[in-house]
Amino acid sequence: MSESATSRTDSETTVAELKAVVEQFVSDRDWHPFHNPKNLSMSLAIEAGELMEHFQWLTLPESAEVQSDPQRKHAVGEELADCLAYVIAIANAMEIDLATTLKAKMIRNAEKYPT
Repeated sequence: MSESATSRTDSETTVAELKAVVEQFVSDRDWHPFHNPKNLSMSLAIEAGELMEHFQWLTLPESAEVQSDPQRKHAVGEELADCLAYVIAIANAMEIDLATTLKAKMIRNAEKYPT
């Protein structure tokens, strides 16, 4: 991945581009035999647990302070990126269009939880 591609922000990067980044990473390592929905969903759960560790035992005010600490915020971002990579890998493996699926789910959520 080029430096210009890695320096682009959320507002400058499409979901398709992120899916391509994950796909290239997986392909380069010949990991497709291991990237099935079962393994990937388990890996996502493990990474979510690692994300939770950064907030375990903190009070609500203490957890809010994590955002103000550059090192801790970076560590949380690393775990969040791992979670996102697995979400995208599952979408790639199952050929799920994330944008369409998320938008439809948010409509159903809005109906289920009206304002």
